[in-house]
Amino acid sequence: MAAPKSSLSAGDLAHIDGQLAATDRLLEQNYPGDDGTRQPVHTVYVPADRFTPSLAADWGAQAIATAEAHGGFGKLGRLLGQDAGLAEAVADRVQAKLQTEPIEDLRLDFEDGFGDRGDDAEDAAAVAAASAVAQAVAAGSAPPFIGIRFKCFEAPTRARGLRTLDLFVSGLAAAGELPDGLVLTLPKVTTVAQVQAMDYAVSRLEDVHGLPTGRLRFEVQVETPQLILGPEGTSPVAQLPHAVPGRISGLHYGTYDYSASLQISAEYQSMEHPVADFAKEVMQLAVAGTGIRLSDGSTNIIPVGDNVENAWQLHGRLVRRSLERGYYQGWDLHPAQLPSRFAATYAFYREGLPDTAARLRNYVERTEGGVMDEPATARALAAFVLRGVQCGAVGAEEVQALAGVGLPRLTALAHPRLATTSNS
Repeated sequence: MAAPKSSLSAGDLAHIDGQLAATDRLLEQNYPGDDGTRQPVHTVYVPADRFTPSLAADWGAQAIATAEAHGGFGKLGRLLGQDAGLAEAVADRVQAKLQTEPIEDLRLDFEDGFGDRGDDAEDAAAVAAASAVAQAVAAGSAPPFIGIRFKCFEAPTRARGLRTLDLFVSGLAAAGELPDGLVLTLPKVTTVAQVQAMDYAVSRLEDVHGLPTGRLRFEVQVETPQLILGPEGTSPVAQLPHAVPGRISGLHYGTYDYSASLQISAEYQSMEHPVADFAKEVMQLAVAGTGIRLSDGSTNIIPVGDNVENAWQLHGRLVRRSLERGYYQGWDLHPAQLPSRFAATYAFYREGLPDTAARLRNYVERTEGGVMDEPATARALAAFVLRGVQCGAVGAEEVQALAGVGLPRLTALAHPRLATTSNS
């Protein structure tokens, strides 16, 4: 059979390649996709001077004590709407989590949680924080992700924020290797220029301390309406990934600063207010495909006193709501929020596991089922299961039994651009 004859010449194809060269570079450099590493399910904020190497374990013990004082983890599951079987499966895992890794991501706060105590006090606290974090990492008591939030880059606090950042990073560098899970948080961002200034600051710190380029990444807190809609009618937050490619690790929504900036009455400020949903949808669009991760904000309704069960129900519902909307991380402010954080998160993954695993098995084995999943959906199925494994909601052995894949294969399905070979 004669080879089919095409009409476009090699010159035509070369011309098209030339036309799309800039597009190819943009997609390769600015839209690398998720890097496949673990994302924490939450970030805990504490005033910087309250951190000790035992803080995570202390919070876990307090969380367990609160749960036991209010009927145990099984009752908590039922409060969150879980049936008896799910509540039992979740309860055991949540208790184990609080005993072994109660805080996944911790931020020592030098901003709102610390306030203005004068330069001498903050200098001393920054130096002490670096020392305490280094000790905790060396002792194995630090959460997997840990770092600081310093003051914002607006004129009144810029020099103070930069000095705290400098003292903390320099202190860690002097102590040895930087923590693998080091995270730096830039709050109250209003313009792209502030993020570019942060890029310059961490680049200089890398140079001074002989760190690899790109070692110091940072989060941006989306707490101002100016970052969602700029003065020219554009969206500055959408420009951030491309203004400092590869430098931003996450965008964190700030519930209360953002709501207050839009004149929302305190009574109605919430993670689920329409203004919050709009901002978070813009954030999702802005970073889609860039590898930058998203975090929802917090609720300031704390499970203490006579309000424990009501606060747990509210927090659990908000956590679930965020997960369903593609926000896999949020803020926690108090030890008593940890039980509802993990109970709601674990239920989300365990409830979805049977159907998700079945669809994934059908896709891998090319078995015809009730849903015809395409590669993009298969990536989402695998990513869902992988997140559940990484946070402790489900076990690798369960995934193997239900989906027929091991962790290497699951990771390759979730992040095919990162995959090399896998026979699992």
